[in-house]
Amino acid sequence: MRSQIQIQERTFFQRLDTNFLFVIFALNIIGLINLYSATHGVTGTFNTRLFWQQFIWFSGCCILYFYLTFADYQFYQQIAWLILGWVIFFSVTLFDYEFWRRFCWVFYGLNIVFLIAVMGFGTSAYGAQRWLDLGFFRYQPSETVKVAVVLVLASYLSKKDVVRGLGYRDLVVPAIITGLPFILTVKQPDLGTALLIAAISLSMIVFVKVKRSILILASIITLFATPIAWNFGLKDYQRNRVLTFLSPGRDPRGTGYNSIQSKIAVGSGRILGKGFRKGTQSQLEFIPERHSDFIYSVLSEEHGFIGSTITLSLFVILYLLATNIAAHAKDKFGALIVVGILSTIFWHVFINIGMVIGLLPIVGVPLPLLSYGGSSMLTTMFGLGLISAVAYRRYLF
Repeated sequence: MRSQIQIQERTFFQRLDTNFLFVIFALNIIGLINLYSATHGVTGTFNTRLFWQQFIWFSGCCILYFYLTFADYQFYQQIAWLILGWVIFFSVTLFDYEFWRRFCWVFYGLNIVFLIAVMGFGTSAYGAQRWLDLGFFRYQPSETVKVAVVLVLASYLSKKDVVRGLGYRDLVVPAIITGLPFILTVKQPDLGTALLIAAISLSMIVFVKVKRSILILASIITLFATPIAWNFGLKDYQRNRVLTFLSPGRDPRGTGYNSIQSKIAVGSGRILGKGFRKGTQSQLEFIPERHSDFIYSVLSEEHGFIGSTITLSLFVILYLLATNIAAHAKDKFGALIVVGILSTIFWHVFINIGMVIGLLPIVGVPLPLLSYGGSSMLTTMFGLGLISAVAYRRYLF
C-alpha cells in the first residue's frame, strides 16, 4: 500500500520518460541546423529583429500570424511547426490514451473522408494530388491516416486473445482497415506512402502473431503477384524508378539524376564532412528536394560519417527507449500503440536513408523529425506523444 501511494505521488516530470524526450529534442536540433543549411541561399534574406519580434508573439499566442509573416522562409516555418508539435506532444501525453480506444474509429473515418476529398479538391505538386489547401496550411491526409490506422489496429488487435496466432477470419478486419487508405493513397498517386501503410499494418499483425500457414501463403502470393504488378500495376514512371535504382547510369540527366547527386553528396562527406554550410552539392543546389526527401544527403555531406552515425544512433536509442516503454505498458492496447508508432518511424527512416544512399528506389518519403514539412512534423510529434502517454501511465495503477 505504501509503495502504491508513493507511486501515485510522483510529479509530472517524474512520470515523464525524460530520456525519451531528450532524444526527440536532440533530433529536433539536428534537424533545424541541417534544414537551415539546406535552405540557406535559396529562401532569401531576412530581418533578424523582425523575426525575433514575431517569434515572441508566436510563443504567446499568435501561431498563425507567425506562420503567415514568414511564409517565404522554410526554416522559420519549420520552427513554427516544431513548437506547435511540442504543444501537441505534451497535450497528447497528458491525455489518457484510452480516449483513442473509444474514438479511434471516428478519427479513422475522418481521415478516410479527407483522403476522398483530396481526390476531388486536392492541390497537385510533382504530378501527385496529395494535399488539401487550408489557406494557411497544406494538409496531407496520407500522413495522419498512418496514425489512424495504428490506433484502429491497436484497438482491434488488443481484443484478440491469440495463442496459436491470428487466423484467416481474424485478418479480414485488419485487411479492410489497411486496404481502404492503401487504395485511396495509390490513387493520388503515392505508391510509396501506400506501401508504408501496408508495412506498418503488417508489422503490427506480425507482432501479435500470425499462423505460420498464413505467412507461407502470403509469401507464395507475393512471389507470383510481383511480375503481374510489374507489368500491369505499375505506371511507366514507377517502373523507371526501379530500373534507375538498378542502373542509375542509364539516364544520368533524367530519372537517375537524383540518385547520382545524392550518392555523390553522401560519399564526398567522408569521415568528418565538409563543414556547416560548406557542402558543394547542397549549397550549389545539385541535390533536389534537399530540404525534404534528401535532407540526409545534406547531413552526410556537411557532417560526414561521424554526423550521420550520431544521427542514426539517436534513432536507435529512440527505438530502444520506445521498445522498453512497450514492454512495460500497463495494457495490451498501449503496447500495440507503441509498436505501431515505432513501426511507422522505423519504416520512414529505413526507406528514406535507403533511397538516399542508393540501396532503395527513389520515393517521396520524408525523414522523421529532420525533413521539412508541417504535416509530417505534426503527425510525428503526435505519434511520439502517444508513446509518451503510454509511458506516463505506467505509474498510474
